[in-house]
Amino acid sequence: MKIQEIIELTNASESTIRRDLTELEHEHKLARIHGGATIRGRKLHEPSMLDKTAKNLQEKKRIAEFAASLIQEGDCLFLDAGTTTFQMIPHLRNKKVVVVTNGLTHVEALIEHGVTTYLVGGYVKGKTRALVGPQTIQSLQNYRFDQCFLGVNGFDVTFGYTTPDPEEAAVKRQASACAKHTYVVTDHTKYGEVSFSSIDALSKATLITSKLPEETLRLLREHTTVEVVST
Repeated sequence: MKIQEIIELTNASESTIRRDLTELEHEHKLARIHGGATIRGRKLHEPSMLDKTAKNLQEKKRIAEFAASLIQEGDCLFLDAGTTTFQMIPHLRNKKVVVVTNGLTHVEALIEHGVTTYLVGGYVKGKTRALVGPQTIQSLQNYRFDQCFLGVNGFDVTFGYTTPDPEEAAVKRQASACAKHTYVVTDHTKYGEVSFSSIDALSKATLITSKLPEETLRLLREHTTVEVVST
């Protein structure tokens, strides 16, 4: 539902609507999207790149900065298609690294920052600008990565890392299988979200995220390493 529709129905101000939607999101009753809100828990729902880019941008930038600090000179990396991994790219400018990506939106930024870049083949998804499919899987099998950085649509103690599209899930799994170490970079709002397609168990990747309640962190750390970035 769009914010303007809510204003027309309630006669409330835009600032009030935005504040109320933010509170409802914190209570896990809805999810904010660009220009409005949607019901949480739809396992096939996949936000567009525009929706995801505008969401929690400062948190994503801080998470991305921390993730990039883990990269060493000479590393070979996989950068997953996604808005948080995209924010890592400016921090690679002065590092001699090689990046393989399935993110069509990443390529221009990587080139502009002077990063040696390989783009895998495959079918381009219009909504997320990610390359997916058998050709993508085959391309990834030709590489070995020091580090793999993945985005997800949800992470959960029971169901692990998930995403709506089985083809994207398969690409993420393959990239992780080709890496010495995998990191999932995601903001705190994805906690407790469970999408249609399983990527992997929590234990398969180090989780880099933002503020979460201490009890939640305790539960997560029973399954994997968690790095919490202050925002």
